[in-house]
Amino acid sequence: MNIKSLLFDHITVQQTIVKNTFWLSTSTVVNKLLALALVIYAARILGAEGYGQFTFAIAFVSLLMIFADLGLPSIITREFAREKENRNEFYSLISLKILLVSGTFVLIAATSFFMAPAPEMRMIILAVGLFFLMNSFIGISYAFFHARQKMEYEAWPETVQTVLIVILGMFVLFHFPSPQHLSYAYVVSAAVTLVVVSTFFHLKIFPLKVKWNFLIWKKFLKMSWPLALVGLFGVVYTYTDSVMLGYWNMFEETGWYNAAQKIVLAGLIPMGFIGASFYPALSKFSRESKEKLQKVWNFELEIMIALALPLVVGGIVLAPKIIHSFYSIEFSPSIAAFQILIGTAGLVFLYRPFYDAMIVLDQQAKTFWITMAGAVVNVVLNFMLIPSYSLYGAASATVITHLLVLLLIVVFIKKFTFIQLPVLRIVLTFFVSALSASFMYFILKYVWEYNIFFVVLAGAAIYLSTFFIIRKYILLEYFKQTYA
Repeated sequence: MNIKSLLFDHITVQQTIVKNTFWLSTSTVVNKLLALALVIYAARILGAEGYGQFTFAIAFVSLLMIFADLGLPSIITREFAREKENRNEFYSLISLKILLVSGTFVLIAATSFFMAPAPEMRMIILAVGLFFLMNSFIGISYAFFHARQKMEYEAWPETVQTVLIVILGMFVLFHFPSPQHLSYAYVVSAAVTLVVVSTFFHLKIFPLKVKWNFLIWKKFLKMSWPLALVGLFGVVYTYTDSVMLGYWNMFEETGWYNAAQKIVLAGLIPMGFIGASFYPALSKFSRESKEKLQKVWNFELEIMIALALPLVVGGIVLAPKIIHSFYSIEFSPSIAAFQILIGTAGLVFLYRPFYDAMIVLDQQAKTFWITMAGAVVNVVLNFMLIPSYSLYGAASATVITHLLVLLLIVVFIKKFTFIQLPVLRIVLTFFVSALSASFMYFILKYVWEYNIFFVVLAGAAIYLSTFFIIRKYILLEYFKQTYA
């Protein structure tokens, strides 16, 4: 198999997953690192309060973005992966998306008067809203590419957009430093990307048209509404903390909190592209073979478990070095927040395979109750903890919420699907991961003084090599001797 076939063709299930993982991982890593660099620079230039205003706008808009998506991207990927191409349905989904995006912009504009009395703050919210809404419209094309397992068609335009954001953002921060001008840089980049993706789709996939078909809208919305509610409550417990901090005029605390959270989100990069690469295969096997679905799902779960523990351990140990390497001394309060929030990253790794299984097995309606419980608990905890503990209360509320979500999703998988938990495999993976993470921690103490990037890479190399050695040569040999 040559390189071109490996990276562009669909030959086997394993090769297709590798191909999709390569494209998503390459683009995601590059994009996230570039975006993180801009975020760090913005935090340094704008300070905790200015950066807090910008991140407050992002959090507030994110709460309303669910009305622009209504759970459609995952359903589009699932349905178009199962069936042959249906252009008329896609054309009607474009018209539906136009209505949703337009309505959401009106909603953002109207509610901004209540959340941000200052005109400058409202302009930031409107600009950030335009950025998210244009990306939401682009998302239906990406959902189609996912269905065709052509992740490379998503990789390059996302990279183009990120490069534009970084170039324009750096220029604005250097010459006209303000949260408002930074938000304009995001809008321009999204507009360019929308034109590029639409043109590519129109010329290379099939001509784009707009058709108004209420029956098709009804068909897809009937399937997506549970995911819409899941998404609604999901963004509630993801962004409520930042919105509450900003609404109570804790913009400096919002800046500290989001400075820590942005790096934690960067730690979720592997989870995102691994999950996205497995999702089409899980969707396909959900209709074809229970045995193949179980096998692929077990593999996804094992990978997520193997990555979760070292992320949490390494994050807690290296938190002071990470924050001080990226931010100014003004952001020292972010250290403790980071050490708390990194626990959420590990929990998200663990429950991602369970969510994927619920969706591909048409149990998305059940996940509504999980996210609703998480949203309610998160809002209550934020109201209780933020007034007394500010950003640390918000971080603690987030960890508790994600722990509840993990416990509930495991119960729901056992109750509502045929998926069997590979208990022995889970226990052994946790055991090997714990041993490898402990060894990694011991070694990290001796390379602490080096550059943070070297320390992280060294820790990852030590962990992965130790994990595979223990798993392959020690455990397998033990089982061979025990059950011979």
